[in-house]
Amino acid sequence: MSDDYYYLKAKYKGYRSRASYKIMEINKKFKIFKKGQKILDMCAAPGGWAQICSGEVGISGKVIALDKSYISPFKEKNIEIVSRDIFDNNLCAFLLDTYGEFDVLLSDCSPNISGDYSRDHSTQMYLANRALEVATQILKNEGNFVCKLFQGKESESFTKRTKSLFEKTKLYKPKASRKKSSEIYIIGINKLE
Repeated sequence: MSDDYYYLKAKYKGYRSRASYKIMEINKKFKIFKKGQKILDMCAAPGGWAQICSGEVGISGKVIALDKSYISPFKEKNIEIVSRDIFDNNLCAFLLDTYGEFDVLLSDCSPNISGDYSRDHSTQMYLANRALEVATQILKNEGNFVCKLFQGKESESFTKRTKSLFEKTKLYKPKASRKKSSEIYIIGINKLE
């Protein structure tokens, strides 16, 4: 199966990116979503994950698609776009004041790839650490966390830290990820008190 398969399939189905299939696979395996949930999708542009979440949480749920990059409007009524930098010092306070606690935090954040793997890995882990920091502040107890990592020297300590915060923690590489990519997803199930 070529790496273009998921890209073409996403285009055909009307999804905004091949990444839609990654979150579908993750949810099928780990049962992340339920009807009525409130989800924060960090670094959401172009919006492929938010589209999938919208259907999973239904009309009683809500998806906050957050990114400093432009996201074109969604036809789905339960998705709200928030234009904000994930490193904004007031982000967690803003989210809690505006929406209350969340059931799920998703982070498919990725750096602009430089080609220097060591640098790209460190930048990716910086993004992942921010996602985990936000998760600890805005997730409800028993909330779920999904975050992209690049495999490397810093991912082991990140995994240990995540394991200390969630009842179950797993690493998973969806089939929709490019074979040559070093990306892997960490899934934290049921945030501990």
